[in-house]
Amino acid sequence: MSRDPKSLIRIARESGDAPQPEPLDLGHRVRELRKERNWTLEQAARQAGLARSTLSKIENGQMSPTYDALKKLAVGLEISVPQLFTQPQQEKVNGRMAVTRSDAGQSHATATYEHELLAESLTRKKMLPYRARVRARSMEEFDGWVRHDGEEFLYVLTGVVRLYTEFYEAIEMKRGDSAYYDATMGHNVVSVSPEDASILWVTSLG
Repeated sequence: MSRDPKSLIRIARESGDAPQPEPLDLGHRVRELRKERNWTLEQAARQAGLARSTLSKIENGQMSPTYDALKKLAVGLEISVPQLFTQPQQEKVNGRMAVTRSDAGQSHATATYEHELLAESLTRKKMLPYRARVRARSMEEFDGWVRHDGEEFLYVLTGVVRLYTEFYEAIEMKRGDSAYYDATMGHNVVSVSPEDASILWVTSLG
């Protein structure tokens, strides 16, 4: 029961909240970026400082560009290198929103935490936000480490907590403190204040 954060994430994924991204075709991506600017191969190659034949091979998937070539392409296209590998946004604008009123989220109680899922009505989310009341007072109350895929953001709302992680020294955190960490690393949170502490957790699902 104390591994509930992991089960919450599994439930979210099983309900279709985390679609698998399509693999990126770099050549196609470069061609689309060039066409968006109405550039010919010659114009784009000149902007990037590459030979026309080199750019043609990249666009047609006939060669894998070096990092130096990628940097030249990015500079020529006036974007960053990571943007070369980012899927273009869908043409349709998805203006969706969910509001969760105070104490109106779906509750999941365990021996160590009491979770309140937020934005529960939204499907295909890329992150799972939830508020948690921290009941645990010591590591002995957990059945080992909690670990799961993705990254996690923790923000202390009330009280004082101690964040235990597999590879770092335990750290005490008070209201307003936050932590961002790799969730595949074992982690647990306990309350060290007289009352149960409350925290906001946001876990990536992508």
